[in-house]
Amino acid sequence: MADTDTSVPAPEAADAETPTAQTDAAATAPPDPAAELAREAADLRDRLLRSLAETENLRRRTDRQIDDARVYGIANFARDTVGVADNMRRALDAVTPELRESADTAVKALIEGVELTERELLKVLEKHGVKKLEPLGNKFDPNLHQAMYEVPDPSVPAGTVAQVVQAGYTIGDRVLRPALVAVTKGGPKAAAAPANDNAGEQMSDGRDRISDL
Repeated sequence: MADTDTSVPAPEAADAETPTAQTDAAATAPPDPAAELAREAADLRDRLLRSLAETENLRRRTDRQIDDARVYGIANFARDTVGVADNMRRALDAVTPELRESADTAVKALIEGVELTERELLKVLEKHGVKKLEPLGNKFDPNLHQAMYEVPDPSVPAGTVAQVVQAGYTIGDRVLRPALVAVTKGGPKAAAAPANDNAGEQMSDGRDRISDL
C-alpha cells in the first residue's frame, strides 16, 4: 500500500507580506517631487507677500515722516520768528491815532515801513504753513486759545473772545502757539459746543498766570 503525503504545504512567502512590512515600504518610499515643489512654492509665495506688505508699510511710514519733516521741521524757527512779529505789533500798537496824525512825514514813513514789514513777515510765514489765528469775537476754543482773564460783557454770549493779549499761530494741523485771550462772562449762553473739560482748567490756569505777572 502506497504512503499518503498528509503534510500541509507552507504559504508562499511572496503572497504573505505583513502590515509592518507594508508600512516600512511606505516609509522608505521616495517623496513625491510634485508635492514637494508645491509646498516650496507656497512657502515662497507667503514669504514674498509678507515682504511686499512690510515694504509697503515702510514706504508709507517714510512718506509720512518726510511730509511731517517738511511741514513741522521749521517749528522751532517759526516759534522764534513769530516773536519778531509780536514786537512789530507792539511797536505799532504804541502809536496812537493822535500821534499818527501829528507825526511828520519821516515818522509816518517809518510807521508805514514797519506795517509793510509786518505784513510781509506774516505772508512769508503763511507761505511756509504758519498761519496767524484771528480769535477776536469768536467762541473760546481751548484747543487754540488760552484764557488769561474774564471780562464782564452782557452784550455778547459768555465765552466769547473779547481781547487778544498775544496772537496765536498754527503750523500745518498743529498749534504752534495758542492765542492768549480775554473771555467774556455774564452774557447769554453761547450756542452748544462739544464738551471739553479742559476749558475750565485752562481759564483757571490763565487767571493764575496773569496774577503772577
